Amino acid sequence: MLSPLVMATLLLFLLGAAAGLLLQKLPALANRLNSGFALLGSLAGLVAAIQIFAQGTPVDGQLWLLGSVHLDRLAALMLLVISTVGVAVALYSFAYIREYQGKGDVAIGALMNLFLFAMVGMVLADNALGFLLCYELVTLTTYWLVKTNPEAAKQSRLYLVMNHIGMALVLIAFWLLCRESGSLEFAALREHHLAGALASLVFLLSFGGFGLRAGFVPLHGWLPVAEPVAPSHISALMSGVMVKLGLFGILRVSIDFLGASQLWWGYMVLIFGACSAVLGVLFALAEHDLKRLLAYHTVENIGIILMGMGIGMIGIANQQPALVVLGLLGALYHLLNHAIFKSLLFMGTGSVMFRLHTRDMDKMGGLAKLMPWTALAFLIGAMAISALPPLNGFVSEWFIYQSLLSMTKLGTSVVAPLAVVMLAVTGAMAVMCFVKVYGICFCGAPRSEHASHAREVPGAMVAGTLLLAAVCLVLGLGAPWIAPHIASYGQALVSGQMNVATGATLLPLDSSQAILSPPVIAITLLGLFLIPLLVLTIFKGPKLGRRHAGTPWACGYAYEERMSLTSGGVTHTLRQLCAPLYRKQPQLDLASALHGVSDTSGTTGWLLHGVVLALFILMAVGV
Repeated sequence: MLSPLVMATLLLFLLGAAAGLLLQKLPALANRLNSGFALLGSLAGLVAAIQIFAQGTPVDGQLWLLGSVHLDRLAALMLLVISTVGVAVALYSFAYIREYQGKGDVAIGALMNLFLFAMVGMVLADNALGFLLCYELVTLTTYWLVKTNPEAAKQSRLYLVMNHIGMALVLIAFWLLCRESGSLEFAALREHHLAGALASLVFLLSFGGFGLRAGFVPLHGWLPVAEPVAPSHISALMSGVMVKLGLFGILRVSIDFLGASQLWWGYMVLIFGACSAVLGVLFALAEHDLKRLLAYHTVENIGIILMGMGIGMIGIANQQPALVVLGLLGALYHLLNHAIFKSLLFMGTGSVMFRLHTRDMDKMGGLAKLMPWTALAFLIGAMAISALPPLNGFVSEWFIYQSLLSMTKLGTSVVAPLAVVMLAVTGAMAVMCFVKVYGICFCGAPRSEHASHAREVPGAMVAGTLLLAAVCLVLGLGAPWIAPHIASYGQALVSGQMNVATGATLLPLDSSQAILSPPVIAITLLGLFLIPLLVLTIFKGPKLGRRHAGTPWACGYAYEERMSLTSGGVTHTLRQLCAPLYRKQPQLDLASALHGVSDTSGTTGWLLHGVVLALFILMAVGV
């Protein structure tokens, strides 16, 4: 039986959307209700997701809005992701929406609730029509949210066109699946596994279609264009949650419906993931616009998640249960982790923009003293995305490293060793990038008049960012207890779909966690920090105890403004070394082929919308 909390989640989001539509003449009240209903709905979804994990068994039911509903471990994880980020974003929006007062603030709040409703509905749906209708609603609400910025007409149209192309591919894939099974219900698709060339065609269509939503290279063109112009809390939902729906769709089709039966599917996903990770972080390093930089890091992290997914699919095709569990554990843990720290970073950026009204890093500086709580939360997010221990980003990337190293022991391909190197290079460049970001934005002297007069943001915004910072710590330090619950999805696949040979064993999770113990790492790092202080305290002599007053050396800041580092100066050498890649960047994504669409009146977008609607009707009638 379906949990009442799940139904309450959807109902509260609908009430939030309705409040925004009905109370447009009372914007202050409408905004409070929009944020309040979003907060309550997200809390209900969070509790429902935790209940599913605690029970450990799938839940089925019926909802008149969606039809049949099925919550397995994968759907519960996605509900957990949406709800956790939703709680923080809703809390943050109580104060942040003032930035858009009189500029569509009520519409943004209503659309945010509809956006959350559509994402939860897509995750819950257990039939093709409900799934695809919610998928399309996600596209349209995001388009309207981006379009609330009057200067984002081109960006919103490009997003709409690219995602409608993806939707058309997904519709064709589902039409083939439903035609062969004779039903729109996912239960029938799970029982009727396709094989041969038709299965590969469905995989390629779904990988391309959902890939346009996920935003990995070379399908990433809309990401650095649309995300930066959206309101920052919506950017957090887009980058932290919405792009994960593309990965969710790839997992549903390739593993749940098709059984990941072909070995080359896994290698294809792994290769695309490795290339996306390296190119995403390279493009991020060259950016001066803070939100565009974060958008490119989404491309990078989607690539890292794809690497784990690819390893899991290779394990299924090769009948290697340890690879399945460890690869999917790394992928799903990083999916959850990226949702948390990327949403935190976008919200931290929104806090900076709330005071400075700029995305240019070279106009920031010195904000750590003026905005201490925002700086602390952003630092935790920067360390997490850089995969520094003992935070959550380190844990999930560690699992992906372990799965790649386990794959190299099979000795069947050179792809795994190359992927290890590419992941290592990605991690090093991510650290370099966020040293640049934090150093330029929060350290040193203020670089503009606005920066010198900045002050901390309202309490609701601070609470939203600190909440996600705390979750980063919990997911990192609590990994030994959290990882088995996330790994249960891979273990269920092994026990339910694979013909495991006699004597084969699942991944010994206890031993792997003994090797990686984030609490022990945290204590060790704290000890390494405290030991030098203890030694100095014990052995300092009278000379060490003396203090001399004088002017400290400040790297030339007090003498020549030009001597301070800029965001371009930090990465100048790397950009020179990788100049051919940066010159060819416009040719690396589908958006360049559609660039002319953003200069049209929108005819192409409406044409594609008609194609999608026609495919909807054909699929429903044909099946």
